[in-house]
Amino acid sequence: MTFQDFKFDEKLLEGLSSMGFNNPTPIQEQAIPSILEGHDLIACAQTGTGKTAAYLLPILNNIIHAEKRHLNTLVIAPTRELAQQIDQQIEGFGYFIGVSSISVYGGGDGATWDQQRRALEQGADIIIATPGRLIALLATGKIVLDHLEHLVLDEADRMLDMGFFDDIVKIINYLPKDRQTILFSATMPPKIRTLATKILNQPKEINIAIAKPAAGILQQAYVVYDAQKAALIKHVLNTNTWNSVILFASTKETVKKLDVAFQRAGLPARAFHSDLEQAEREQILRAFKNKQINMLIGTDVLSRGIDVEGISMVINYDVPPDPEDYVHRVGRTARAETTGTAITFINERDQGKFYSIENLIGDTITKLPLPESIGAGPAYEPRAKRNGSSGGGRDGGSSGGFKKRKNFRKGPPRKK
Repeated sequence: MTFQDFKFDEKLLEGLSSMGFNNPTPIQEQAIPSILEGHDLIACAQTGTGKTAAYLLPILNNIIHAEKRHLNTLVIAPTRELAQQIDQQIEGFGYFIGVSSISVYGGGDGATWDQQRRALEQGADIIIATPGRLIALLATGKIVLDHLEHLVLDEADRMLDMGFFDDIVKIINYLPKDRQTILFSATMPPKIRTLATKILNQPKEINIAIAKPAAGILQQAYVVYDAQKAALIKHVLNTNTWNSVILFASTKETVKKLDVAFQRAGLPARAFHSDLEQAEREQILRAFKNKQINMLIGTDVLSRGIDVEGISMVINYDVPPDPEDYVHRVGRTARAETTGTAITFINERDQGKFYSIENLIGDTITKLPLPESIGAGPAYEPRAKRNGSSGGGRDGGSSGGFKKRKNFRKGPPRKK
């Protein structure tokens, strides 16, 4: 199948061809016809499957043929990074078809607020917004959504995980009932079904959820003590060929500790977390996309909605708290039919979590032997009952010690 089969406007097809879009992905094949026909849609598809273009392309095609141009579409996204990414994709297509968009999100100063408010009052074809900032702007009473034709909820499960259920319902109350609603979610838990029942009208359903990482990802793991992780990171970076790396940790506190340890050791990395100023976060992401920074340290906020091509390796400093998060994390590499490596560090306490991941993806991930210089790690016994933890909390324990390599040459830490 090609994009020609959807009978898109010639200008849109010209843009797709110029941008190298030739054949639709499975989610695009199934979603685009339903959206073009005007059906409400609930689609289960992970990041990296082409879901953004799956809803943007038919909406853009409808806007091109609209009799009167007005604020046509509202896209709600969980994070500013995803909102900006969607806006960038619209800008790419809009260059060929003259469709305008604006991303609206929190943070920044008073000037940012005024700029977003004025842009909404003056009008754009598409708004991409995070829930909190949109509600604040709607409360001014100067934003008119009476003629809205399309509502898109992107990464709906993530928004509900972040506590936005009530905010979304509040936003819905500002919208006309006669609209097309499109809901995309990576998973389909009961709370998503509840939301869908509230806001969708006889929706079509598509399920292209991928419970397994892409085939191009080489998945590996090390079973380690927390005190061995620092030396192991250096070993992994020194023995693998990589162009860019994302190092994931499960808490912001661990990200900060790792950032300090990396800086002290002279390792090239930048931390990415919510305590940074918005401008700094944007600068870091831009530098990473442009290959000016080769390594990011972040939490799961980087595992969804951050679309960066060419990431050659993902390192899970600790096992993610949810098996689905593992799929999202490792999915940052091997995108667009490329290959990549995903390496996970498993301490004693996280073995049960990792076993759950292996059950989810239906595969046993290779456990590599630790280098002799680091010493022996714990046995991998995920179904064994354990008393207490293996040292450190959910954040993976010790995150310093890059310089004191002698500590890592004598095997597991001694009991005090």
